[in-house]
Amino acid sequence: MKRLKDRYIFPVVLTSLVFSLFSLWPVDTSRVRVKKVFDGDTVELSNGQHVRYIGMDAPELERKTPSGWKKVHEPFGQEAKQLNEQLVLGKQVRLEFDVQKQDKYKRLLAYCFVKEANREVLVQAELLKKGLAYLYTFPPNIKYVDVLVAALQEAKLKKVGIWSLDLAIDSREASKFIGERKMVSGLIKRSRSTAKTIRLAMGGLNVIIFKKELELFTKEGIDPAQYYRGKKVKVFGLIKEYEGQPEIIVSNPWQMEVVE
Repeated sequence: MKRLKDRYIFPVVLTSLVFSLFSLWPVDTSRVRVKKVFDGDTVELSNGQHVRYIGMDAPELERKTPSGWKKVHEPFGQEAKQLNEQLVLGKQVRLEFDVQKQDKYKRLLAYCFVKEANREVLVQAELLKKGLAYLYTFPPNIKYVDVLVAALQEAKLKKVGIWSLDLAIDSREASKFIGERKMVSGLIKRSRSTAKTIRLAMGGLNVIIFKKELELFTKEGIDPAQYYRGKKVKVFGLIKEYEGQPEIIVSNPWQMEVVE
């Protein structure tokens, strides 16, 4: 997708520049200490509250199933937890909130900042830059989306962490990879718009975009139902099964690239 590629052509330079400006922006002033790190994206504070990092999703170490929590071994899950521990465990951090302050599990949703070598860094961006997290943005919590996308693009360019793996599959193979994150290639044959979703049909895979999360697409001038139809694309995301069919839910234009 040339328009999107051009936008992030200098991600490394842009990322470092934006990070240096953080201290100049209006911010919340919550300062707390991290008592425990569960994985790459969730921590417990000294007051017992749990915090889920906004804007990213780390490879899972556990997954909730109908029979309870199950240990899983997503690639780089342990490395993500270790870097998170290195950055925040036992340290004082500053939490900055977005529009929504809690999720359905009553965890705080926050951007986490920590002092490193006399400068303040955004923990989410550090994990993304090392290729130890996936971008996971959902409006209205998109305050630092440009910073996080730039960090992601840096990792992809350097092919580090997650992006060092061969994730490519054909859409007709999607049913073999339920529960895995893959880069799926295929032709968007049809598109259908309902009151709540836009559904893009590939051979063997449906791509779902919820209309309440269209903001980042419209910001780029993209109408997904029209723009992607009839084009060969690569779509990245977690393959799930819904009503017997594989699907990927897409919330950000970075997840889709037009290749033909």
